[in-house]
Amino acid sequence: MRFSLMHVTAVRRITPQMLRVSFGGAGLADFVPVAADQYCKLFFAKPGQDRPVVPQMPADGDVSGWYQRYLAMAEARRPWMRTFTIRCHHPDRQEIDIDFALHGEQGGPASRWAAAAAPGDVVGMIGPAASDLRTPGGHDWRLLIGDETALPAIGALVESLPPGIPAIVYAEVADAAEEQQWTTAGDVEVHWLHRDRTPRGEASPLLDAVRSAEFREGRVFAWIAGEASVVRALRRHLVTDRGVGKASVAFAGYWRRDLAEDDPPTDDDTEDQAEVMAELAEQQGAGS
Repeated sequence: MRFSLMHVTAVRRITPQMLRVSFGGAGLADFVPVAADQYCKLFFAKPGQDRPVVPQMPADGDVSGWYQRYLAMAEARRPWMRTFTIRCHHPDRQEIDIDFALHGEQGGPASRWAAAAAPGDVVGMIGPAASDLRTPGGHDWRLLIGDETALPAIGALVESLPPGIPAIVYAEVADAAEEQQWTTAGDVEVHWLHRDRTPRGEASPLLDAVRSAEFREGRVFAWIAGEASVVRALRRHLVTDRGVGKASVAFAGYWRRDLAEDDPPTDDDTEDQAEVMAELAEQQGAGS
């Protein structure tokens, strides 16, 4: 893990509420992709600063010690840190793309930064890193579920599918204008679910859609991301009602209603993380 500075090279709208920002910089010269749904930590400068400043990364790789030094910085100087999926890597020009979901006046510092982003703006990055989500084991088809915050990862996963691999996508967005087009070699069926006038986070159509869905025959590998409580309910449905094995369900709460990424984890968050770590340890033990 190392920290590097990047600068904005291009900004373009993908949909009315989704912005794609391209980044370049010397720190991307040796960028090596690690997964289709890989992520990074982005650092945004506080008002009055032209670039984020963080403590130096230790040579011994002690990330936890570095993080404590980061938290100890004065709040006025400590840059905002947020987690994002790397939508695409362009090795030919040493750039990466990151998609930002814009939330208007309700948006946090990253959304506000993206709405005003322009070529030359500087952010910091730590990454890339492989997602904590499980990798597919033996399966016959894939199920990808998420809201707009999961679309960058879902898009990358869909586009990375090998030829002919079946997949079904359930994607929640505000309305038809937020639907996206993906190019893939896979055999993909996409269901777009619209909230319309329902505010984001107040009610999700994902659970009803998946509950009433007719699944394909064979073994499924499910990937779920979005608002934490919705993800939790979807996972419970797949495991309890559909009989999908826990090891075949990758899940992550990308955001929490009424809470920011900086806020401490809830009891449910802690329980989810502990369960994932226990299952991963069990899988590693079985494979050793």
